[in-house]
Formats: sequence, structure tokens, C-alpha cells
Amino acid sequence: MLTRNDCLTVCGKTYHLIRLLGHGKGGYSYLAECDGKQVVLKQIHHEPCDYYTFGNKIEAECNDYQRLTDAGIRIPAMLAVDIESERIVKEYIAGNAVFDYVRDGITVEPYLPQVREMAAQAKAHGLNIDYFPTNFVVRDGLIWYVDYECNNYMDEWNFENWGIKYWSRTAEFEGYLRKQGKMYDL
Repeated sequence: MLTRNDCLTVCGKTYHLIRLLGHGKGGYSYLAECDGKQVVLKQIHHEPCDYYTFGNKIEAECNDYQRLTDAGIRIPAMLAVDIESERIVKEYIAGNAVFDYVRDGITVEPYLPQVREMAAQAKAHGLNIDYFPTNFVVRDGLIWYVDYECNNYMDEWNFENWGIKYWSRTAEFEGYLRKQGKMYDL
């Protein structure tokens, strides 16, 4: 894992890392800066994942970005892709993650109609998105899906059957917090 003040190059531009934003199934996402502008720089990783099978991750990110765009899902713009280095630069959406609201006991009720609208758009295009609340950021009252992951639609993984379980302090959410332990100051 990289640290603050490390630099990465994407398509000939140097990005200065500010902080780690998240570590997911597919990569590490960092808040970075280039030419005075903050962006997200995602470095694909090849760490094992016991519950998900990957093909070509960088290709999947690009394909999923297009699928989400075509479906009209509110996502950050993809600004650059470096296939060889397996890095993506995307627009930074400043705000709080829905996960943080849930963890801190703040209601997410105002955002449920928006995520349900996204879910309907995704389903209409034969997709599911990853409804886990770390993937949604609130900016100016709007939620943004900040991940590019999407899969072919299956009822089992839609918002009402899976995602909603993590949008309040449910047993599933509490179990996730316990599993993550110190990461979330428990």
C-alpha cells in the first residue's frame, strides 16, 4: 500500500497522493492531486478475494463505467486510464459516505428515494450496482455512486433484497462493523 506524499504517474501526469480513501475487492482508491485539482486515483490490485471472481479488472472498470453511464447512474467522470499500470483517475466527489451516516446513527432516510431510483435505472438496463453504503457519497443533497462496479441483474443482489440490509444499523451492518474491528474505532 502506498502512503501520503507518494506519487504515481497516469498517462504521463504525476499525481501526489493525499490519503487512502478505500480498499476494495478491485483496488486501492486514493485522494490525489495533480495541477492543483483533487481527484481519485485507483490502483488495481490482484489480492485474492474468496467471494468474488475477477477477469481483467482494468478492462472491467472501463466497461462498467460505460454501462453505468448508459444507464444514467450518477457517477464520477472517468478522467484517465492507464491500462499498462492498471490505474484509473476519476472525478473526486467530496462529501460524506452513506456508510459514515449509518455508522454514526444519522438517518439516511432522505437518500432512500435516490438510491431506489438508481436501482430502478440499473435494473431497467439489466444491472445491479454494489449497494454497500461505502460506495455512495452525499454531495449537496445528492447521492453519487462512486464505484464503477456493476453486474448483470439478479434479484438476489438488488437493493431491496441485499443493499437495504446495510443502510441502517441492522444485524448485518453491526456484523460488518464487528468484522472490521479497529478500522471503524470499535
